[in-house]
Amino acid sequence: MLTKRKSGQAGRTRLQTLMGAVSSVPLDRRTFLRRSGLAVGGMAAVGAFHLGTIKKAEAISPPQPGVPIELRKSICTHCAVGCTVTAEVQNGVWTGQEPSWDSPINRGSHCAKGASVRELVHSDRRLKYPMKLVSGQWERISWDDAINGIGDKLREIREKSGPDSVYWMGSAKFSNEGTYLFRKLAAFWGTNNQDHQARICHSTTVSGVANTWGYGAMTNSFNDIRNAKTMIIMGGNPAEAHPISLQHLLEGKELNHANFIVIDPRFTRTAAHATDYVRIRSGTDIAVLWGMLWHIFENGWEDKEFIAQRVYGMDEIRKEMAKYPPEEVERISGVPGEQLKRVAEMFATQKPATLIWCMGQTQHTVGTANVRASCILCLATGNVGKPGTGANIFRGHDNVQGATDIGLDVTTLPFYYGLTEGAWNHWARVWEVEYDYLLSRFDSKEIMEAPGIPLTRWFDAVSLPKEQIAQRDNLRAMFVQGHASNSITRIPESVKGLAKLDLLVIADPHPTTWASLAVQGGRKDNTFLLPVCTQFETSGSRVASNRSIQWGEQIVKPSFEQKDDYQVIYRLAQKLGLAERMFKNIAVEGDRPVPEDVLREMNRGSWSTGYCGQSPERLKAHMKNQRKFDLVTLRAPKDDPEVGGDYYGLPWPCWGKPELRHPGTANLYNTGLHVMDGGSPFRARFGVERNGQTLLAEGSYTEGSELTDGYPEFTMAVLKKLGWDKDLTAEELGVIQKIGSDIDKVSWSTDLSGGIQRVVLSHGCHPYGNGKARAVAWNLPDPIPVHREPIYTPRVDLVEKYPTLPDAIQFRLPNIGFSVQKAAVDKGVAKAFPLILTSGRLVEYEGGGEETRSNRWLAELQQEMFVEINPADAAERGISDGAWVWVTGAESNSKAKVRALVTQRVGKGVTFMPFHFGGWFQGEDLRQNYPQGTDPIVLGESANSITTYGYDPVTNMQEPKVTLCQVMAA
Repeated sequence: MLTKRKSGQAGRTRLQTLMGAVSSVPLDRRTFLRRSGLAVGGMAAVGAFHLGTIKKAEAISPPQPGVPIELRKSICTHCAVGCTVTAEVQNGVWTGQEPSWDSPINRGSHCAKGASVRELVHSDRRLKYPMKLVSGQWERISWDDAINGIGDKLREIREKSGPDSVYWMGSAKFSNEGTYLFRKLAAFWGTNNQDHQARICHSTTVSGVANTWGYGAMTNSFNDIRNAKTMIIMGGNPAEAHPISLQHLLEGKELNHANFIVIDPRFTRTAAHATDYVRIRSGTDIAVLWGMLWHIFENGWEDKEFIAQRVYGMDEIRKEMAKYPPEEVERISGVPGEQLKRVAEMFATQKPATLIWCMGQTQHTVGTANVRASCILCLATGNVGKPGTGANIFRGHDNVQGATDIGLDVTTLPFYYGLTEGAWNHWARVWEVEYDYLLSRFDSKEIMEAPGIPLTRWFDAVSLPKEQIAQRDNLRAMFVQGHASNSITRIPESVKGLAKLDLLVIADPHPTTWASLAVQGGRKDNTFLLPVCTQFETSGSRVASNRSIQWGEQIVKPSFEQKDDYQVIYRLAQKLGLAERMFKNIAVEGDRPVPEDVLREMNRGSWSTGYCGQSPERLKAHMKNQRKFDLVTLRAPKDDPEVGGDYYGLPWPCWGKPELRHPGTANLYNTGLHVMDGGSPFRARFGVERNGQTLLAEGSYTEGSELTDGYPEFTMAVLKKLGWDKDLTAEELGVIQKIGSDIDKVSWSTDLSGGIQRVVLSHGCHPYGNGKARAVAWNLPDPIPVHREPIYTPRVDLVEKYPTLPDAIQFRLPNIGFSVQKAAVDKGVAKAFPLILTSGRLVEYEGGGEETRSNRWLAELQQEMFVEINPADAAERGISDGAWVWVTGAESNSKAKVRALVTQRVGKGVTFMPFHFGGWFQGEDLRQNYPQGTDPIVLGESANSITTYGYDPVTNMQEPKVTLCQVMAA
């Protein structure tokens, strides 16, 4: 972490001071851009820093003495910790940057990525204007020609093959408002084939957590982890993936003398800080978690009162635990029973304790089950719903939480409303369009209510026989706005899919590997590049991992011909004849929808998740008053006139209309607080009774509640039964009466007046009810999680007892994981490919890496793709550290040429590759495939060239965390 060592407002860094004498003449924006990236007088002083060993990064033009500085705040565009960036702007040019001391999240610190975000704006490797592939060559075109060409081709494809033949791949790097417009565009186009990065990072978290206690999100916050006395990080590496979060964990560790336990197949930089490190075999999380729970039940360490009051089905979990005694867990995972017992005792008895995870848990064929097992461990020990506890799930992209909440997902409309007729009617009312109009845009009512094709399977939907796809035709067009192709597994199959598309559109600040791989696959035409600006060149809100919403202001205007996401969506909607209806209640200035108006429309419809209280005005007040929020509780003093009593960022749920001034919910499911102080029970979303047992809480309720036991979700019928309907205003009742013919069915989540929520909160109750969390989720393939071997496993001896689930049709496509696993065992794949391959993040790069590998400062830090291999495995293969090697995979004759990093971070039989690289494919450098001047500084093979088949049945999450490979000297 790069930490500022002095207090006060943004000022000069040492490098900036050295550069200060370069030029004393004020620069306008045009002059600055002309000079940007060029060596100028005085650069010899910078050379003394020895910033790299191979290539030196050149400084962009420095701040100008005597020119007024404007300070503007935005949010770092990398991981979802939510760090504030304070930018210094002179004459419209971003000339200086500091991490914000006022932010309670990053409090004056940045990681390497955050410290260099200014370069994202100034980079000379960005797309500057629209381009089109013509006869295999990239040519510059105008925006009008691009939108007209794209729109005409989309209409042609739609007319022949229907709306589902076009895939809309959005982004976790959108603002909330951009996400909402993109989801709305897909709805008006008439398809649920729209998705974003959460599919491949935390879709299994959402399904697992939401199916346990209500909402699929981080329960507490980075700041609240300071209260924990035991922290278990299982399947996460925040030291590299979320560096600024680690300051909260480590300070909490020191202040509380806390246990800091890392459970991971690899000894990571996070594990270096651990008090206990547990090495497991990748893909055995459930066995390890059940092994811990076996010891907890065996020794009576469970929280009996918590279970009795707030948990359904724990007795069935106890029965399942009998199958996971210490010797069986060690046979499966390699973890000794005594070590696991020690960890289990700490988690259960040295409380409060929190369980932290990231993609190490989620990216598996059993990802949803992994997450459910983690939640059940928290429930059994009472480690949820209090400060210092909870399931703390660290997100990887700056707005992946928000993009998921807002419905950029194949299974939902905005804010988790699902795809039912009732959900469509709700949003038709919000959008003020006829339900029948929306229905007419789809091929049928059945397809309108069916989940779309996940982005993990897009190329299968292109290439599989038409009869195997449950929609009118194959995918024929891809519109990709802000997503990297190299972050998706099975790249050799992806390249084949790219070649078959009739249309490919890439809207991004960089061409990305969609472009380089498309050309490599043989595309010569019908491929467009649209230059989209960064979030620093527009404005809007984004959601941090802890659910706090922050407003980023525009730092500088876009340069050259770049447009922001709002403009791209609006212009395309215009071309497709959708703009008049889509933007009926949203102001448009020129060709740019006003993001504040977009957020207000979102507030009017988002009752189900509590995004209704965070108006643009409240969010902007929080950014202005960051210094007033407490470092640990995230709460502002109640007497403050602007943000009094609010939790920072109004973390959802923030109930009612903005004028109700609900403070947000810092810690989910905390019954120790009044609902108007952020208290909440578990959500009663699974009914009121099952098998003769209540699903409502027993003797547990939030502070000050007038109902002192469990209760169902609130509808008008429940309000009438309690006599609380008389508390509604005439205006609220009038809105409710217009919603449907039977007003008794109008609920807390469909009442556009907000009256039901307001009244329920005034009685100290919670709109979504007061239920029990589910240890048994009867609607999932495995109601109780069970260990299942990965599709490609080195332990073929365990497959018979722990096979993957049977083949099935999911998300319109066949999932043949069982057949693939059986074939791998029958063919002896594990003998030919004896090494486990797992993947993960580096601190220097983010996501697919095109943006960060094009950043001169970051590119200097990590210049080559590599594979980590244990010294014993390297010696057996005659591989030396730093040598070129071939990594070959179990499918598609895949291969990748990378450097060897010989290290004991990985155990014998295990390899690790970072997933941020692209621009090489099967040993071939693809630099010539990028438009001139837009190729990233650093290229390399993608780890996902080697990753293989394997999909979670609930979400179709891919399985890049465990497959098989071989490594040979090149």
